[in-house]
Amino acid sequence: MFVALFVCGVAKSAPFHNERLSYQIIYHWGIIWKHAASATLTLTNIDANYEAQLAARTVSWADRIFKVRDTLSCRIGKDGLRPLRYVKSAHEGKGIVHDTVKYVYGRGGEIVAQCVHHRSGREPQHVELRSNGRYFDMLSVFYYVRTLDFSRMRPDEVSAITVFSGRRKETLNIKYVGLEEIELRDKSRHKAYHVKFSFTQDGRTKSSDDLDTWISADTSRIPLMLCGKLPIGEVRCYYVK
Repeated sequence: MFVALFVCGVAKSAPFHNERLSYQIIYHWGIIWKHAASATLTLTNIDANYEAQLAARTVSWADRIFKVRDTLSCRIGKDGLRPLRYVKSAHEGKGIVHDTVKYVYGRGGEIVAQCVHHRSGREPQHVELRSNGRYFDMLSVFYYVRTLDFSRMRPDEVSAITVFSGRRKETLNIKYVGLEEIELRDKSRHKAYHVKFSFTQDGRTKSSDDLDTWISADTSRIPLMLCGKLPIGEVRCYYVK
């Protein structure tokens, strides 16, 4: 959950600079608004690549209900924002999962994702997934979305890309909702582009609930807020300075 294009084109934005973004993850149900976890998103320039990492952990009270220690990391080529490697280490409740995806680029635009899925107490699974066109993982996709020129898009425009998430290949439908003004936890207000993410397998079977994302409308294109449904209530992720 901490985790998740358009034919209109990519904005002519400057390359990403080194950054460290902090987030508070809030559980919301009815009148309950409770700080449940914290997350940090970092990006570092290293030669011809970007190294990105998302680390999230529940706070002490939430640990007693469902402990989470998740880390996603990826390497992205600056030329074309091509994903090169993705690693997910997830400790959620009593389960521990470690996924590694390495990308091999072939002729004709084909991409082969070599995946190793390892769950505690089981033998590792080795899977090869293939696709053509645009393809990302659950972390690198956010950086691609941040480069898009939303000012040229029509509200409710939808497109689809491929996302490799561990041993699965999913279709990520991305819907641009429109420009909105949102309020963060510190009561500051921001103009933001509202984007909705919907995941399906084989383009038909829904594999998770939709995720709403708001990206700042200034040149930084910082993800300001994310919102996802839970069986009871919802989780909101707020950017904090």
